[in-house]
Amino acid sequence: MIAEIVSIGDEILIGQIVNTNAVFIAKELNKIGIEVGQITSISDRKEHIESCLDEAQKRAQVIILTGGLGPTKDDLTKHTLCSYFDDVLVKNELVLERIEEMFAKYVPTPINEENRKQALLPSKAKVLNNLHGTASGMWFEVEDRVIISLPGVPFEMKALVSNEVIPALQKHYTRPYIMHKTLLTYGLGESVIAERIEQWENELPSDIKLAYLPNLGRVRLRLSGKGSDPVLLEQRIDAEIEKLYPLIGDIIMGFEEEASVEEQLQTQFIKTNNTLAVAESCTGGKIANRFTQIPGASAYFRGGIVAYATEVKVNLLGVSQSLIDAYSVVSAPVAEAMAVAARQRFGATIGVSTTGNAGPSKGDSEAELGTVFIAVATEDNVVSYEFHLGKHRERVVEKAVNMVMELLHKQVF
Repeated sequence: MIAEIVSIGDEILIGQIVNTNAVFIAKELNKIGIEVGQITSISDRKEHIESCLDEAQKRAQVIILTGGLGPTKDDLTKHTLCSYFDDVLVKNELVLERIEEMFAKYVPTPINEENRKQALLPSKAKVLNNLHGTASGMWFEVEDRVIISLPGVPFEMKALVSNEVIPALQKHYTRPYIMHKTLLTYGLGESVIAERIEQWENELPSDIKLAYLPNLGRVRLRLSGKGSDPVLLEQRIDAEIEKLYPLIGDIIMGFEEEASVEEQLQTQFIKTNNTLAVAESCTGGKIANRFTQIPGASAYFRGGIVAYATEVKVNLLGVSQSLIDAYSVVSAPVAEAMAVAARQRFGATIGVSTTGNAGPSKGDSEAELGTVFIAVATEDNVVSYEFHLGKHRERVVEKAVNMVMELLHKQVF
């Protein structure tokens, strides 16, 4: 079964926002065995919406539109759908009651006529109740196809997908099971991994697919399969994964579906009664951000310092100016001093640091662009590592953050 997602809004086409709605919907559809064949972004124009619906119905059984359901004149989706299905708008009293109640409780300004018009809905549509906004979702059936229209506001759309759309699709269609398992690997590029596992890949069953998903110092390997028996499907995919460990077991960090590397580290830090502190220069706080995005990080993450300027390394971290003068600010000794200082100042069992030249200029060091030193300090010792990560600034920073995750994984596991 194939679905198509259509995102409506000029704000997507001009790059003003990122289309996160389509990502969420695709993941949720996959979980119930509906494969997304195409994702399309179009403008808020009647002719574009109608043309897209015509084409999508040739390719997909399930078409989900997001956006264009607001109360202003540039929101045309509802009126276009009404015209497309040769329908009329009728007042839904239950929807109007909910909108008026919402305004009375949560909106300081009085409800106006444009907001009340949100209760006007196509008579042929099944209403999907939006408990978080004024724009109702709509469900249309055309022969064996379903066309669903949802608001573009992410939290409203997500609630409707989870509470209304997915249960309704599960009831409406008989679907196969789609299963993905994604291995997380660190430390080798995709071409090297491909060379190591070439024979295994060539011998994969025809109905199990492998995809390489590289991302700056780490590569995800996704195995996908489809079948009518979920237990048998999982057993077959697991059997193929087991064959990978003798080939690349040294770089496998776990499964994306179970937990991210940051989540794995959090679990292990807590389990082993370790705590972490960071001192960042070239990574600019991105390491701390990765960890603190996860709920519960305060159980092990003590804190961090972004010591971007040389004088901050000296004044806040206590790195010796003579050490900097002797080795430069981008060096193994300075990285080690920063890691030790972070661990001591925050009272952590492990300290990690980064210092490097991300570019485009060299700053206070003559080290080559892309040079990054990472140090890990424990109560017993401190070890530093030198990396050369290219000359693209963003790439250097992201690779450095990923290398920190890999080194910490090796430290605590």
